[in-house]
Amino acid sequence: MPKIVDHEERREEVVDAARRVILREGIDAATTRAIAKEAGYSNGVLTHYFADKDDILLSALRASHRRIVHRLKGKLAGHTGLSALRELLVDNLPLDQERAQETALEVGFWGRSLAGGTLLDVQREEAAELRYLVRTLLDAAAEAGEISTGEDLDDVAERLLALVDGLSVHRLLYPDRLSPEVLRRLMATELERLT
Repeated sequence: MPKIVDHEERREEVVDAARRVILREGIDAATTRAIAKEAGYSNGVLTHYFADKDDILLSALRASHRRIVHRLKGKLAGHTGLSALRELLVDNLPLDQERAQETALEVGFWGRSLAGGTLLDVQREEAAELRYLVRTLLDAAAEAGEISTGEDLDDVAERLLALVDGLSVHRLLYPDRLSPEVLRRLMATELERLT
């Protein structure tokens, strides 16, 4: 009797293997051979489930984004306006091992994405979704009277997102200088400036 293979489970195993290789050795080391070895499969198995290496990498990036969205849904439940904005921004900082790995994975993709193509398109689409959420929460906070800045809220959204990106990269590069407590304090200070 032939073995029954769960194709979706096998795809997820390959995507998880790609994630581990990227986090351990960097995105350039995530060759199909390295990913197949990490997953315990032959290269032939990978070609059965993915068009090419970029398809595997893109799947790893999307899987990471899905995990983040799932976690955020739980954290934002019951929060509105400034409270929801605070939760969203703080959750995007690498304050623990899980979020540090998510950030490292994301940053690893930035350089590769700049070459263009589908990875850049996906990065831009998903960044636009995050920006839209930040902007929507800023509007809600302003309408509720929770913030009173005279600044253009588009500019505020860009500054907050740039702060998250900058603090995140600095936390990965200089963990002794930027503890989770310092990241929380810096974000809280920035948000207090809006009130």
